[in-house]
Amino acid sequence: MKLLVTNADDFGFTCDVNAGILDAHARGVLSATTLMAHGAAFDDAVRLALRYPSLDVGVHLTLVGAPRYPATVPELMIAMARRQIRIYDDLRQQIECVIAAGIRPTHLDTHKHTHLLPPVLNAVARLANEFNIRWIRRPFDFPLQARGVPFSRRALSRWLGFLRGRFHRVLEQHGCRTTDHFAGFQVTGHYDSEELARLIRHLPEGSTEFMCHPGFCTGELRSASTRLKESRRRELEALTSDEVRTALHETGVRVVSYRDLDGMA
Repeated sequence: MKLLVTNADDFGFTCDVNAGILDAHARGVLSATTLMAHGAAFDDAVRLALRYPSLDVGVHLTLVGAPRYPATVPELMIAMARRQIRIYDDLRQQIECVIAAGIRPTHLDTHKHTHLLPPVLNAVARLANEFNIRWIRRPFDFPLQARGVPFSRRALSRWLGFLRGRFHRVLEQHGCRTTDHFAGFQVTGHYDSEELARLIRHLPEGSTEFMCHPGFCTGELRSASTRLKESRRRELEALTSDEVRTALHETGVRVVSYRDLDGMA
């Protein structure tokens, strides 16, 4: 059986990103998203999530690129070495913020995949166990070469694979689960409906999370600090395309949420 969780990052980032995520869910194949507690459009995202309970919502834990946090991952590493960030406490507050808004998160991931850093992973796994959140993203792409992906991004994806052993040991120690496979790191900002359909046709057996970043691109997103702007509209078009639906139908791949995976356990 091939199961696909299509998960959108950055819910709560801007209102036009929120609208794109909901459109990808209502008209397309998006099954899940992760909510940024520090997002400028957090309240708008919560309102939409409560209106659309079929959208599976997790938490997009953020330690970089938000107010009072370092701008980049290297700066975060320096701040951690200097003990300038209370990782566990900050991440706990973000989860509590989402729960207080009336949302019961089913899964966790991190902005810029910072939970690959050992201190962050330890905190995330511990919090997942404490809040009974079973699922954590495994950000290791299964091998598939997509057109237009920069060599530097492909090389980084391969390098991240060296962290896989410790990553899974920590999750196992805390009783956390992850999908069997992951895709999306390499192709973020570089795929269209044809590429997504091709990825679906090459999915391995088992469960796969596909990370995506759909959204509408209006003046709000254009003025935001992110490299992903017009590409969010292309991702939205891919997630709602007939070509992708056809690929799912022809391959028998089933789109599911993390709630669905819980029910299959």
